[in-house]
Amino acid sequence: MDSLRLVLTHIKNWLSWLPNPLAALLILTLAVIVALVVHTWLRKLTRRLLARRYPHLFAIFTQIRGLTRLALLILAMIIALPVAPLGSNTSVLVARLLAIAIICLVGWTCITALHIAADIYLRRYRLDVDDNLLARKHNTQVRVLLRAIDGVLVLLTAGAALMTFQEVRQYGVSLFASAGVAGIVAGLAARPVLSNLMAGVQLAMTQPIRLEDAVIVENEWGNIEEITSTYVVVRLWDWRRMILPLTYFIEKPFQNWTRDSAALIGTAMIYVDYRAPVGAMRQKLEEIVKNSKLWDGRVVNLAVTDAKQQTIEVRCLASAGSAGQVFDLRCEIREKMIDFLQREHPSALPRQRTELALDSDIRAAGHLGGDGHEVTTRNSQPRAARG
Repeated sequence: MDSLRLVLTHIKNWLSWLPNPLAALLILTLAVIVALVVHTWLRKLTRRLLARRYPHLFAIFTQIRGLTRLALLILAMIIALPVAPLGSNTSVLVARLLAIAIICLVGWTCITALHIAADIYLRRYRLDVDDNLLARKHNTQVRVLLRAIDGVLVLLTAGAALMTFQEVRQYGVSLFASAGVAGIVAGLAARPVLSNLMAGVQLAMTQPIRLEDAVIVENEWGNIEEITSTYVVVRLWDWRRMILPLTYFIEKPFQNWTRDSAALIGTAMIYVDYRAPVGAMRQKLEEIVKNSKLWDGRVVNLAVTDAKQQTIEVRCLASAGSAGQVFDLRCEIREKMIDFLQREHPSALPRQRTELALDSDIRAAGHLGGDGHEVTTRNSQPRAARG
């Protein structure tokens, strides 16, 4: 560092014929250019050494690229500032800006370190597998807590940067002196933010929802796509996106189809005639399900659940490994069961029965009233058909 300052001192002496502000600007600009050149050279060297042999380590260096660039720029300014011929007021201003930059660098370093640690921890839990319940649990917990910690670190960094100004520090002291009123006002103003922050912590700890959970919210079916620090994105079945606040999943009821397991039992309702062969339908259901790639081998059942005026209600149950597979299995059961009834038992299909009475029967019944006495009825036979 001393040798670098010595070089900058020689450059300053060589630029002594220029006005001091211009010479200082050139020295600081030169320091910035040297820092950027060194950073570019280090990045190329890192890519050459690590990109092929250690891709995970190279990915970490890629994440901290902006952080290292800012660190080199701050270091270059710290080295060049004592050499640059600046006025006292300008030197104080630049030094304060450097102090703020260092505070931001520390906060940024903490946030980046947390994200790198979270990525390394989550590498063992993959979401692109069938049985990803444990992976969804850890991913949701880590990412929601990470966003909450990021918000706290940003607030602490901004507060530390503002406290470098004497005016802000005095305002803070006076604010603490009137903490009663200020606390009430700040509490009312920050209530939505704090409620979402606390809801995020609750979601991370208790986990009523996780990433890629199949849920029903507001009478819509979808999957949890993203959980931020203030809202949740639900990817609906038709690719729409429903945005809900975090507090929704704490305060309101909803359905989670993959809370403890991704497996579900699907229901296919079929309405058939009273003459339908229920035993044959039960055997056909077992055949359909056992030959399907979607069935998980756990549940299959057929039962008559209702008898209505014209039809009987037959419920077909079958289980599958996920909500999407259950939906496809239900559709497959309906299609193949209807095809089976059409081909082999057409009389089992629903039908509308109408009883037709002959004209002679109507006349015979019309001579007697409801109390057994003889009554006179008008012939209902059409006029054209009369002899």
